[in-house]
Amino acid sequence: MPTPILMPALSPTMEEGTLSKWNVKEGDKVSSGDVIAEIETDKATMEFEAADEGTLAKILVPEGAADIPVNQPIAVLLSEGEDESALKDMPKPEAAKPQAAAAAAKSEAPKQDTGKAESAPKPEPEPKEMPVTSAAPEAAAGGTNRIFASPLARRLAKDDGIDLARVQGSGPHGRIVKADIEAAKSGKAPLAAAPAGGAAPAAQPSMTDSQVMKLFEEGSFEVVPHDNVRKIIAKRLVEAKQTIPHFYLTLDTEIDALLALRKDINAAAPRDKEGNPAWKVSVNDMIIKALALALQRVPDANVTWTEAGMLKHKRSDIGVAVAIPGGLITPVVRHAETKRLSEIANEMKDLATRARQRKLAPHEYQGGTTAISNLGMYGIKDFAAVINPPHATILAVGAGIPTPVVRKGEITKATIMSVTLSTDHRAVDGALGAEFLGAFQSLIEKPAAMVV
Repeated sequence: MPTPILMPALSPTMEEGTLSKWNVKEGDKVSSGDVIAEIETDKATMEFEAADEGTLAKILVPEGAADIPVNQPIAVLLSEGEDESALKDMPKPEAAKPQAAAAAAKSEAPKQDTGKAESAPKPEPEPKEMPVTSAAPEAAAGGTNRIFASPLARRLAKDDGIDLARVQGSGPHGRIVKADIEAAKSGKAPLAAAPAGGAAPAAQPSMTDSQVMKLFEEGSFEVVPHDNVRKIIAKRLVEAKQTIPHFYLTLDTEIDALLALRKDINAAAPRDKEGNPAWKVSVNDMIIKALALALQRVPDANVTWTEAGMLKHKRSDIGVAVAIPGGLITPVVRHAETKRLSEIANEMKDLATRARQRKLAPHEYQGGTTAISNLGMYGIKDFAAVINPPHATILAVGAGIPTPVVRKGEITKATIMSVTLSTDHRAVDGALGAEFLGAFQSLIEKPAAMVV
């Protein structure tokens, strides 16, 4: 029997991906461990290695195809002794929709208004059931609360902001199909109530895509399809604001002593034959170190909330938001409390470079105990950042601005950097957050404590 090659789950959070590139073609021999494709996940573009050996008989998903659900067949491998006649017994999967075609379909949506009653929908090809995880309580408890829906139904529900957990399926074994989504969208089939005792359903958009597009003159805009990174960022930001009770604390810190120490540290860096320094410490590197040490001084703030109990972390693993084309990613500096400033500087330089190339491995951007978002280089004075689950805190860092201050009754000048700590109030309340932020301020204003 031919072996289907499935869209892999290359990270724990991956639900679907884009097939960026095939490195093999039909008829090629494939060995276990060969890199056969490049897959764009929610965070990075990663190499996909073959698990079996054989001949690549057929490619089912073309390059550039987007929104391919995990575990959907993308190609077929024939083992030794099998020929293409064996492919006749393989079910044909639903065709993947390339990004360009998806965009064109969406841009045509407002024009489709024939005024005629819809005829009964034709049965859509549905080769396999696609499980969708529900947010109901039994799922959270580790049960098998799954919703079965066709890939097309999943895509339509996502586009129109419809919660699949509230749709009654009319397909085989109660599976949700295209007609069910269209009925829910039109109001012909009311959505079921959210499960009692479960989490509140996600807030739905007040307007559908078609309704929004109709507000603008035809031809005055173009539809630029979201890539996986942007879609996942949007989804997680909404979830974070809906499920995490954010609480904010803002503090001004004087950074003149820190700037002077940074200058001395960089001046002491040895240089190679070309004159390149062994390190170049930035203000952000020093903020990473200060935040890591502050977590060690206030360990009750170095936590993660779970329903079963509080995770109290022993290490300070600091995530740092890095802007990349189409969104951002948060690589993690692990054991930051134990690393020298020069080590942090060189590690961050490497992580940021590979983040912008989307070449980070999952273990380099997943986890962490807190995070930093620094917009000071853009001249932003202060802002509040959205917590990145599963973190309980995130520090938003503004620009260092020369500011008049009063000392001993006299006006003088100081460089003031404003920082805002966003906390998950379930895990870090106001008083604890203030203590944590005070420890950070002490390290910033007396930075020699970071190098002894």
